[in-house]
Amino acid sequence: MDEKKNILVVDDLEMNRYILSEIFSDYANIIEAEDGQQAIEHIKKYGKDLTIILLDIVMPVLDGFGVFEFLKEAGFEEIIPVVMITSDISYETEKKGYDYKAADIIIKPFNSTIVRRRIINIIELYEYKRNLEITVEQQMKKLQEQNYELAVKNKELDEYQDSMTETLSNILEFRNNESGGHVKRIKDYTRILANTIMDTYPEYGLTPEKIDLIVSASAMHDIGKISISDEILLKPGKLTEAEYEIMKTHTLLGCDIIESFDFIKDKKIYDYTYDICRHHHERIDGTGYPDGLSGDELSIAAQIVSVADVYDALVSSRCYKNAYAHDDAVSMIKNGECGSFSKKILHCFSLCQYKFKVIFMEMLNTM
Repeated sequence: MDEKKNILVVDDLEMNRYILSEIFSDYANIIEAEDGQQAIEHIKKYGKDLTIILLDIVMPVLDGFGVFEFLKEAGFEEIIPVVMITSDISYETEKKGYDYKAADIIIKPFNSTIVRRRIINIIELYEYKRNLEITVEQQMKKLQEQNYELAVKNKELDEYQDSMTETLSNILEFRNNESGGHVKRIKDYTRILANTIMDTYPEYGLTPEKIDLIVSASAMHDIGKISISDEILLKPGKLTEAEYEIMKTHTLLGCDIIESFDFIKDKKIYDYTYDICRHHHERIDGTGYPDGLSGDELSIAAQIVSVADVYDALVSSRCYKNAYAHDDAVSMIKNGECGSFSKKILHCFSLCQYKFKVIFMEMLNTM
């Protein structure tokens, strides 16, 4: 048998206390109190170690409701079950007892066998409830620890992915003989335009979380150029038609590279990276490459990075051209000189163009 329970029997009549003690003498350690004040002293002494309280109501010094009030104020109301054992059968007494959250009410005189079974049932029910609460608390604590560990691992994975992405993109930037900071600028332009679209056109469903993914993925948009020969990639003049066709394959070559990466484990970032890499040269009217997508076939992520990429290409010096001024670059994009973009994207670009200009001016100051 488990360790004995502690049952507090509170009654001003010694005979009643004796009867109840005899009923549970083989089952529990019996603690007796002849009035409410003595009961409170025992409750203070034993606290949560009390298994149950069998409480008379009409008593001298302090009645049973005074004990109920103490239990409520001391925070034991939900912890220690109380069974009223009383000869008062009035509606008011019964209602008041249940208002104080009595576990049960037993009317005197009572049948010893029935009382024993009812009291033990209540004890077992409360013990089951306590054990369940402990189990839930332990499981919640374990789950919180697991979630924390998972969050740390995810953060480390995100940082690793970002680091690898930045490294590969910067290698490409160096090989492409571009001015420093191209990858960072693309990410900055992408975030600015994406935030403007989120605020202006909520139907695109952009959220801060999605924008973070798009910004991170944007760094890999031109990764396929690693596979393009120096003769074409660094050619100082205009590409021939054949050379241009080879250059266009960087979108597909980039997708092949991305598919081979083991460090991009998160499916969401993988999907954004692949989509942006493949489709950032698509145009809304279907004249882009490699798939000739048009209209709603183009994802909002690819469209955003496309504008960011075109703007940075225009305002940056390349081996085959000089840089354009900010206002000229904006006009060229809005006038369709760099391919067609959706009206909504162009509207948002107009709204945030001066934030683009701030980044453009920072680039000039570092040159």
